[in-house]
Formats: sequence, structure tokens, C-alpha cells
Amino acid sequence: MVLTSRERVIRTLRFEGVDRPARDVWVLPAAYFGREEELQAILDQYPGDFGDSGYEDPENDSRIYAPGEWMDAWGSGWVNIQAGMIGEVKHPAIDDWAKLARWKPPYDLLGKGFEEVNRTCAESDQFIHIGTPRPFERLQFVRGPDSAYMDLAWGVREVFVLLDMIHDYYMKHLKYVVRTAVDAVSFMDDWGSQHALLISPDMWVEYFKPLYKDYCDLAHAHGKFAFMHSDGFIMDIYEHLIEIGVDAINSQLFIMPIEEIGQRFKGRITFWGE
Repeated sequence: MVLTSRERVIRTLRFEGVDRPARDVWVLPAAYFGREEELQAILDQYPGDFGDSGYEDPENDSRIYAPGEWMDAWGSGWVNIQAGMIGEVKHPAIDDWAKLARWKPPYDLLGKGFEEVNRTCAESDQFIHIGTPRPFERLQFVRGPDSAYMDLAWGVREVFVLLDMIHDYYMKHLKYVVRTAVDAVSFMDDWGSQHALLISPDMWVEYFKPLYKDYCDLAHAHGKFAFMHSDGFIMDIYEHLIEIGVDAINSQLFIMPIEEIGQRFKGRITFWGE
């Protein structure tokens, strides 16, 4: 049995037989520094099954990987001190709740960058997805990480208003995505430290699980798979991700009890690397 990359990934997601495991590699620019030939040799020897979508994300900014300061499309200021890596938000757009009334997501970017997606999908035999909503991380970027955590802990009303605005933006974005020929919708949020969730499981279920369910429901309603990435120890939310319909999860399996993960979740969700 010889499969195309797209067929291989889809059969994997459906727990059907494949000729070999599907492959996907994520590479930050810094990975090439000083070891470009070695890394390229690995990528050439083990080509991936996931392809570029042709989507030109209007939020992308080449400065994100360069040392210096820059402002993102949401109004937050970033600082980067390491070439090839992603910096951190040091000047959040809403450092004072008084600014919320005048702030809004970058709605002017919605619907842009999709011109080549359908053609790219039609010409490729690789599996293609587009994302990436990241409501929890975007909340931190817009409000500032320290403030966002404290706001959630104290139940500050404005933080939920802001979260609703972010979610509304991402739902509008995904409605453009699902009208294209991509195979999957992807979304992400890093939810764990090395040892536990970053917030209580109960808080995650109450405030964030419904958001991801909306993404999954929209994807499935249009015949797309739903992919999620989350770094850290996220054992407490696997069951919830399965319940809401996440088809594949990219997570750090090796910082969690991997044997238990296999016993509990084998055949219920696809583990997408790591």
C-alpha cells in the first residue's frame, strides 16, 4: 500500500492502517543557526506529510524573529533579544482596563491572505491546515501575562469581556478558513507548566473549553478535521479535548506519564507528534 501524504494523515486520524507513520516537523529559524546542513539533511531524508497552505497571514511580521522591539496587529509591544526565536510582550495593549472601551481586535485583517489557498490545496497531495486561534495566549499578549492570570483568579469582569472579543475575532477568522479547501482547522494555546495546568482544571472547563468546542464544531460542520497544539503538562484536559471533538493533539508527551496516556486515550484521539 502506497499512500499520498494527504491519504496517510487522514487514515491516521481515522485509526486506519497506513504504510508508515505520518511525519511533521516544526522548525524555528534558530534551529538552522550553525547546523543548517545537518538539519536540512534530516528534513530531506524524512520529508513531511503536511504542506504549506498558501495562506499569507496578514498578522505575520518578519520582525518577530529579529532582535529588537515591534508592535503586533493587536496593539501590544514585543521585545526580542535572541535572533531566530520569538520574544515576549513587554508593553501590553491593555495595561489599564480604562483602555478596553477604545480597543478592538484587528477586524480589518479578516478575510485577507486567502487568495492562493484553494489553488495550493488542489495542486498538493499533502495534508494542509490553517490556524491558528490562540485565545488564552492572545489574552496574555493583549493584557499582559501577570495581569491576565490575576484577572482570571479574581474573576474581574473586564477579562471576560476581553476574552469574548478575542473569541469573536477568531470565530470570524475561522469562518473564512472553513470555506477553503484545507483539510483541517488548527488552534493552539500552551496550557501547562512542566508539572500541571497553568490554571485550575475547573476554571479551564468553565471559561476555555467552550471556546475550543466552538472551533471544533465549526470545523466539523464543514468537513474539516480539528487539530490542537498545547505545550506543557496537560493530562487533566485530554478527556475534555476528546469530548469536544479534537481530532489530533500536538503535546509534550514525554513530560507526562506516556504509558498511562496510551492506556487511557489510544484509539480516541490522534497524537500529532512530540
